[in-house]
Amino acid sequence: MTEPLLRVASFAELDAADLYEILRLRAEVFVVEQNCPYQDLDGRDREAGARHVWAADRVGNVLGCLRVLGDPDGVARIGRVVVAPAARGSGLAQRLMTEALRLSGDRPVVLSAQAHLAGFYAGFGFVVDGPGFMEDGIPHLPMRRPGLHVRR
Repeated sequence: MTEPLLRVASFAELDAADLYEILRLRAEVFVVEQNCPYQDLDGRDREAGARHVWAADRVGNVLGCLRVLGDPDGVARIGRVVVAPAARGSGLAQRLMTEALRLSGDRPVVLSAQAHLAGFYAGFGFVVDGPGFMEDGIPHLPMRRPGLHVRR
């Protein structure tokens, strides 16, 4: 099996087939598998600074995706991180996160992690940054990765 190709695009650069596959996967996992009916289409996918990162197989099926947003306070926000059941354990989530952090640059990065995935995000330098909370019946933790200050 060939390794899925990672792709990055703004909303305007997404073609209809890729957008459909991204939204299909998000609904399959977040709404159906996790039994969380919620409003996935929150308007943020279309923001000017939003970047969508996804990996598809050779026929175009999206196996994993996420989005990187710019919050008003200047931090990057990673969200909607999802991997298809068939691709879990393949390292795809790590590849998606590595690309998301590359896109985020030196900025601090925040995310809302499902609590059982806090260790996964800690592996990328994220730390819990506040009290846990329930979202759609699933325990979550706010997490933050400080900005990177590169000395030249």
